[in-house]
Amino acid sequence: MQKVIADKRIIGGRECLIYDCGSPEVLLIQPVDDHDIEVLDSEVNRICELVNKGFTLAAFRVNDWNTDLSPWEAAPVFGDAGFGSGAEDTLKYILESLIPELTGYGSSAGTEHNTELYLGGYSLAGFFSLWAAYKTDRFAGVAAVSPSVWFPGWMDFAREHSIRTPRVYLSLGDKEERTRNPVMRTVGDNIRAQLELLESDSGCTACTLEMNQGNHFREPDLRTAKGFAWLLQ
Repeated sequence: MQKVIADKRIIGGRECLIYDCGSPEVLLIQPVDDHDIEVLDSEVNRICELVNKGFTLAAFRVNDWNTDLSPWEAAPVFGDAGFGSGAEDTLKYILESLIPELTGYGSSAGTEHNTELYLGGYSLAGFFSLWAAYKTDRFAGVAAVSPSVWFPGWMDFAREHSIRTPRVYLSLGDKEERTRNPVMRTVGDNIRAQLELLESDSGCTACTLEMNQGNHFREPDLRTAKGFAWLLQ
């Protein structure tokens, strides 16, 4: 396993955990919450095991999960918390604050103009990554791991727009669609429809859908690692 060096920094007012694995050749970006941070070491170590390529992973803390990662407002789907419309601001933070700060990070991470950039995340962060793939061509690929493609209005958006990111990894747990929640149980049909849209989109050069065993909460660190590894291979 390559040596992993971790660091913590404040960038643009947000806490960022930064991992260097080997000699960085690419930059992976991941929105995270407290649960993600608890297993982030495991995720990074797993990526190192799966790929023979150096990378820097920058994980930035999301302050309001349901607002900062949602592209538009939506009523509550579970519990009492609805969804905001902060995804545009979060993407702006990534493009205008995080990337310029980190593209020179490490001894060989490169410059803003030649560093390969990948975006990925789990659950609503995976959904945000997929949405971002339609909004900017800045990323070489995105990993949408167990993404919230049940999000109200998402499939209409995906059908009406073209992808701007060439490589897209999708995954889902094989039990995720087995729920009584009428909105969330559409996740299976929606992710299969999402794959079909990507396969017919000329802007996408490579895509895949990987089905994992278990429900939404099983091994998020390993699932996310597999997503980033697929992009890097």
